[in-house]
Amino acid sequence: MSEKLYTVVEGGSITTPRGFTSGGLHCGLKKTDRNDLAAILCEVPATAAAVYTTNLFQAAPLKVSRESLGSGVLRAVVVNSGNANACTGEQGEADAYEMRAAAARYLGVSEDDVAVASTGVIGELLKMDRVRDGLAALPAKLSGDADGAEEFCQAILTTDLVKKECCVKVRIGDTEVLIAGAAKGSGMIHPNMATMLGFMTTDAVIGQEALQTMLRKATDTTFNMITVDGDTSTNDMLVSMASGLAGNEELDQRHADWEAFEAAFTHVCRHLAMAIARDGEGATHLIEVRVSGATDEAAARAIAKTVVGSSLVKSAIFGADANWGRIIAAVGRAGVPVTVDKVDISLGNIEVLRQSKPVVFDEAEALAYLQGDTTLITVNLADGEGSAIAWGCDLTYDYVRINAAYRT
Repeated sequence: MSEKLYTVVEGGSITTPRGFTSGGLHCGLKKTDRNDLAAILCEVPATAAAVYTTNLFQAAPLKVSRESLGSGVLRAVVVNSGNANACTGEQGEADAYEMRAAAARYLGVSEDDVAVASTGVIGELLKMDRVRDGLAALPAKLSGDADGAEEFCQAILTTDLVKKECCVKVRIGDTEVLIAGAAKGSGMIHPNMATMLGFMTTDAVIGQEALQTMLRKATDTTFNMITVDGDTSTNDMLVSMASGLAGNEELDQRHADWEAFEAAFTHVCRHLAMAIARDGEGATHLIEVRVSGATDEAAARAIAKTVVGSSLVKSAIFGADANWGRIIAAVGRAGVPVTVDKVDISLGNIEVLRQSKPVVFDEAEALAYLQGDTTLITVNLADGEGSAIAWGCDLTYDYVRINAAYRT
């Protein structure tokens, strides 16, 4: 799909679409003085959609947010980092409801119009005295400028090294519509769902059913195609809010500009997903796996995710080792049919396997390529028309160091 259908807004943020403000502050949930409490507020009731983690142990905020999103409308999302409020029993659930109620009170909106998200350590109760004080101070921190978006992005980070945000514009009829997103994620990243916390804003006029359908479709080809470590969190959630303040003719799948809007929306999701993969805990390389020639798209997705998630492949990329044997082994264990004598594999432009037989290649050239910060692995199965792309990162010593001391 052509990128000419939309344009990236340089310097854009979640507050660039009409009707949104955001902000963040430090309330004392983190041991450092980094921001740890934040909110996005829409000045009007926004059409809302969400997807959630597939982990059976779902954190208390997800139950609260599901209830709020039952109406398909939101005014605000409040999020904390430093504490996941997961596996915290009845008290944790009560705290999530109190967090929603307090946020609604201070922001001047209905409780049912507030979603709640949390990220951080599992199994510890929230320090609600600090959360209450923070929520009371939060409205004064909200703004529609770049500073408000920056404070929000900083507040949702845990082990992330960088913020993740993106904004695009697209023409719907004679109207310019904006779509933006911000996300956090570095570890405990694995399909299927959104595998992180993500927040998307748009000023488009769009029906709830159409927004939910598009969100799920976009998630399947972006956030569900990344992996850092094979672990899916208890708190993953992706929320999208549409203010409707652009004033365009309502969007749905029958609209003449639906393709352009969907392409723009998916670009934001893809950008955020790739940013999460690139910022994987301890990562030094972004790995992109492109699979073509599969029997169908589902088979291509399964193979791409298996290759990019292989600890042996990830370790080889970290070591700049052109060990294609690990790649072909991952293809063979992906659980989908493959004609075993027709597989081609390349590392960047360096062909290493043709028709499932080794190709002589320049080891020095391969070493130089693999020492870059992005590695492209292409796998052609020559079995059909199915294709897919997955993203991940290398497995480094620092990943073990970070997670060996995550709580302490």
